[in-house]
Amino acid sequence: MAGNPRNGRPYRRLVAAVKATGLPCWLCGHDIDPALDARHPLSFTLDHLVPLSRGGSLLDPANARSAHRRCNSARGNRTSIKQPRASRRW
Repeated sequence: MAGNPRNGRPYRRLVAAVKATGLPCWLCGHDIDPALDARHPLSFTLDHLVPLSRGGSLLDPANARSAHRRCNSARGNRTSIKQPRASRRW
């Protein structure tokens, strides 16, 4: 396969389909503003439940999740997600 598979039509179609669902970030639970510039830390990115470096499928819709750019970057290629810390005031 020549080139970057993330530039292909099937991948762009998957990104558009996941973005169109309007689901919140699966990592932090907050809404994602679709109007933000792609470089903004709170913009939409497609995250993979099983990271590609760990054998996850690039084009499987069951492996695709909505995430903020910042949340996706912070998670890296870990399979577990960091749970938010509980507040001391409860």
